[in-house]
Formats: sequence, C-alpha cells, structure tokens
Amino acid sequence: MKRRYDWLIVGAGYTGAVVAERLASLCDKRVLVIDRREHIAGNAFDARNDDGILFHQYGPHIFHTNSDEIAGYLSRFTEWKPYEHRVLGVVDGRLIPIPFNLTSLEILFPAPEAARLGRLLVDAYGMDRKVPILKMRESAHAGVRDLADFIYRNVFEGYTTKQWALRPEELSPSVTARVPVHVSYDDRYFQDSFQKMPREGYTKMFERMLDHPNITVALGTDYETAKDEVLFDRMLYTGAIDEFFGYEFGPLPYRSLSFDFRTYRQRRHQSVGQVNYPVSHDYTRITEMGHLTGEWNGSTTVAIEYPIAHRPGETVPYYPIPRDENAAHHDRYVAFARKEAPDVLFAGRLGDYKYYNMDQAVGRALALFRKEILGLPAEALPAA
Repeated sequence: MKRRYDWLIVGAGYTGAVVAERLASLCDKRVLVIDRREHIAGNAFDARNDDGILFHQYGPHIFHTNSDEIAGYLSRFTEWKPYEHRVLGVVDGRLIPIPFNLTSLEILFPAPEAARLGRLLVDAYGMDRKVPILKMRESAHAGVRDLADFIYRNVFEGYTTKQWALRPEELSPSVTARVPVHVSYDDRYFQDSFQKMPREGYTKMFERMLDHPNITVALGTDYETAKDEVLFDRMLYTGAIDEFFGYEFGPLPYRSLSFDFRTYRQRRHQSVGQVNYPVSHDYTRITEMGHLTGEWNGSTTVAIEYPIAHRPGETVPYYPIPRDENAAHHDRYVAFARKEAPDVLFAGRLGDYKYYNMDQAVGRALALFRKEILGLPAEALPAA
C-alpha cells in the first residue's frame, strides 16, 4: 500500500527545506522531502574531508543579508560565528581588493595619480557609493571613462568571460551590478548588516530544519521514482523546470563548475578567504575554507574553481545564464506549467531560473509559503 503525504517536496536545498519546515511546524502537514543526491542542503552542503577539514563541496557559500526576518528565521536552527568576506584579485601581478575600490587605486597607481583618480570618482558619484562598471563606462567625463575602461579590462572582462563564456555586455546588467566599483575604503566584499556563518556548518543547520516528526527525508531518490511510489496532495518542485517537462521547449542554458580541492600541510595558504584571477589562469578563484569556517588545524584545504559548460544529466546546473532570451525561454515553461501542472509550485534557483543568493532563496521560500500556501500577503508574518 502506498504511503500518503500532504506534500511532496522535490529538493532538499533552501527552498525545499524552508517550505517543508513551515508546513510541518505551522500547518501540521505530513511532508516527504526527496533529493536525488545523497545529502541534504543542496549546493550549500558542507562536510569534513579525509583530513577532518570542513569544506564546501559545491564552492564557497558565505551568508549575508539585510533582512532581520531571514536572519531570525535561520537563527532558530543554528548559532552563528562572525565572518566578513574579503576578496583579493590579481591585477598586473599585484593583489588588490575586490570589489575595486579606492584602496585598489592606491595599490595600482602612483600616489599622485591615485589621489587624482580618487577625487574624480568622489566628485562624480560621491563617497561610499557603488557604481556598476557598465554605467561608469558611459560617464560623460572622459577621465571616468578611461578609468572605467582600465577596470573593465583588468577586473571584469576576463573574469566574466571565463565565468559565463560571454562578454559582460552580452549579459543582463544585473551580473556586473553584483560586483560594482565601490567608491570607498571599505574592503569587505559585502556591506550587509548581517554577515555570519553557521557555527557548525550549513549541513547541521539543515539537519535541524528538517528534524520534525512530520517530515520524512528520502535521499538518493528522484521525482520519477517517488511519484510512482507515494501518494500526495500537493507538490513543490525545486528542480529544473525544463527537466520536469522533459525539455519540451529545449533545455534552459546554465553554467557549471568544476573544483580542484587541495589540502596543504601549512597553517594558511592565502591571506583572505578568496583570491580572484580575472585575467591569468583558466580558473577564476581560489577559496581557502579555513577563513570561512574559522577552523585551523595545521593543514588547510582550498577550492580551485573552474567554470565549465553545463551538460544536462552530467554536470550540476549552478548558474542560470541571465540574458533576455533565456528569461523569455523560462517564461514559456512557466506558461506551460500553468496549463499542464496547475497544482505544482515551482520555485528555487532552478524552478525560477534566477540567480538567488542564499538569503534570497530563503526569502523566496518564506514568501511562497505565505502567499501560495497560507493565502496571506507575501510580507505578512504568520504566527511562529
């Protein structure tokens, strides 16, 4: 006899786990969460390697948010440790802060020229302002445009081309806007009000989130198997929407990643958590895990990151490629879903085909729960 659940949730990443926890704890619903991988936490999954070092298997995940609600929600399932991410980039053989800022100018240019260029930026945009590089390249001031072209060539162009296999101007402006030029001496990568890491790691946080008597987790299980083995009233699907419909309109394009994890018998390998290589080398960045986790034990593990083409069924679809034609492609699937699967909710980075940060994925899940399941305004808070 098939077992019945109120909800089937496909995917044990942020979107699936948050909605499952809300359904179980607030609505007393019986929920089955499945994931085709052998672990929970999606791409935020972390674990200890053979040397006992906690590492992020799918690349660095640094939590930051300006939302008190999102931070408060996740704080139910983890304690935190402070961490402010800092990134250096190799430009002309020197390490400069990324995003490019006034300190970067002072490292790359002689003092009088750096001072002149700094004044130029402050006069044009004001202090402590963030300016997208493509906007800066359109400045009416020739001096600003010249500096913008230098930054574009040395920081943005090569890195973006490696990451996306497209030039910056071929992508949505949201891509370059994620790492703007920062008219400031603040060397932090993010300026969010809440910048911390789960004290015991992301996987432990997800374990607590899913630790509820109403939640059953089945790993190593894909949707095609589960739909024939259990009964359920409603479903949230956080996998790729094009895969769900058998690539009816062709596959949505993604970029994937390959990682070379190396452990060195030394205390630290680099001075900050992440070093970017915008121009040199085939890889884009090296991340040292100890900086992120705060754990140091005499050996250190780094992740060397290589962007690669995504091959459905073979590689992990990390990044939806943000272009207008791809958004239109996804919209076609959304319209098809309304007609062919009106009772299925699609959400998450793959379901929505959007480049979510972790806090955005949590916010999307909480809003979906309130609006689509409880029928409340998306910003309304249900009783905890």
